[in-house]
Amino acid sequence: MPPRKLRIEVYDWEGTKYVLSVEGRLTREKIAFLLEMVERMGAVPEEELVLRPLPAEMTLYEKLQLVIERYFSGTWFTTRDVKEAYEQEFGEPIKLSTVSTYLARMAERGMLVRAGPASARRYRLRAEVARPLPGPY
Repeated sequence: MPPRKLRIEVYDWEGTKYVLSVEGRLTREKIAFLLEMVERMGAVPEEELVLRPLPAEMTLYEKLQLVIERYFSGTWFTTRDVKEAYEQEFGEPIKLSTVSTYLARMAERGMLVRAGPASARRYRLRAEVARPLPGPY
């Protein structure tokens, strides 16, 4: 079995990035120890710790949701804004029409507030949904 790799990135309240990296045979105990170290550094209490899946394991909906939560929390944005942020974040192209379709779905599901006519549509993350996330992948 090839050696496993685990990388944990943590940002503190000042924006300082901490990276813990482990290679080799990983056990639950070793992973629990690492997460305990992160918590002791003052990062996130265990109850609030959410491990994000890797981008390759995320659906397009989840990727777009992540981009919106990270870059547009509390501000109005357009479909083009999300397209540009997505391409910068994940390094892969996405059609404007695809982004528009997903934003419409998110608005229908109550995640986004939608305003303006179709030609000048703007969106905003609902306040009760907003949660700032750490830096890029």
